[in-house]
Amino acid sequence: MSENIELKVSPELKEKPDFSQLTFGEIFTDYMLSFEYSLDQGWHDLKIIPYGPIELSPAAQSIHYGQAVFEGLKAYKHDGEVVLFRPEENFKRINQSLERLKMPQIDEALLLEGLKQLVDVDREWVPDGEGQSLYIRPTVFATQGVLGVHPSHEYRLLIILSPSGSYYGGDSLRTTKIYVEDEYVRAVRGGVGFAKVAGNYAASLLAQANANQLGFDQVLWLDGVEQKYVEEVGSMNIFFVIDGKVVTPSLNGSILPGITRKTVLELAESLGYETEERRISIEELYELHQSGALTEVFGTGTAAVISPVGTLQYRDEEIVINNNETGPVTQKLYDHYTGIQSGKLEDPHGWRVVVPRYDR
Repeated sequence: MSENIELKVSPELKEKPDFSQLTFGEIFTDYMLSFEYSLDQGWHDLKIIPYGPIELSPAAQSIHYGQAVFEGLKAYKHDGEVVLFRPEENFKRINQSLERLKMPQIDEALLLEGLKQLVDVDREWVPDGEGQSLYIRPTVFATQGVLGVHPSHEYRLLIILSPSGSYYGGDSLRTTKIYVEDEYVRAVRGGVGFAKVAGNYAASLLAQANANQLGFDQVLWLDGVEQKYVEEVGSMNIFFVIDGKVVTPSLNGSILPGITRKTVLELAESLGYETEERRISIEELYELHQSGALTEVFGTGTAAVISPVGTLQYRDEEIVINNNETGPVTQKLYDHYTGIQSGKLEDPHGWRVVVPRYDR
């Protein structure tokens, strides 16, 4: 068993919420993981501390220059056992994001051990209802209080936990309405689109708000050069079922390499579906729909898992996918994905990581 990470015991624990009424990302547990960085010490002072406000300089470089990255993953409870789902992939990706913003790399194995111990301390916060999970949000941000456009010399990592219900609330597989954005762009190759950078999400908010006002759930982004090729949805990667084949846009430097995306591709192949990663234009999608070849569309992401798309609107033309119902391929992938996550199905891939009980 690994050595226990320092735990600063909270003087008062919170009352647990009514798990049957959970929403997404609004309630937080008793504790969080904290890790600090300075040029002379490197990463140091790893500890579990009570969840609460933190002190930050008004001149902190993350506030002024946007040096901030984050991740999202989940823990599940089944038969009294708490498990993480492919956490090593999240910590591999957070280092890729850190590298892009010239931020210091973190020991992935140490970070995983810290996460396990944090989740064990807050084990009673993990819900076990249908569609419920403990959402895990690691974030790293610059803390040096000096103005000037250069990499910060000081950083902090926090991991916070939030017991959550379905991302969309209610029916986790309700179809969504997607607006194809053709004015604003999310990212371009050579930029930071492939990294999970806080600023990417800030830049998406105006288009997202405009789409919401029009009655749509999400925005589908096109490429930033020709505004012709499909890239991703605001909080998800996007998939298409074309003549029975599971197709998704190929990673090109401006699309986030989603862990759910990667898992769905691997899962689809294991279930016997042919998969393809390629460049696909919005015009081609509309032509495929007209010919009957495009039968299903769905998004994938940690928060929403798999989300069927019922409607796509591009400019003045709207298409309805599979009669605005969840398709059989989407349903099968969802059932197997969530079944493995929750422990209801066998995990032949080794994706589930059990959180041990630490002796404190």
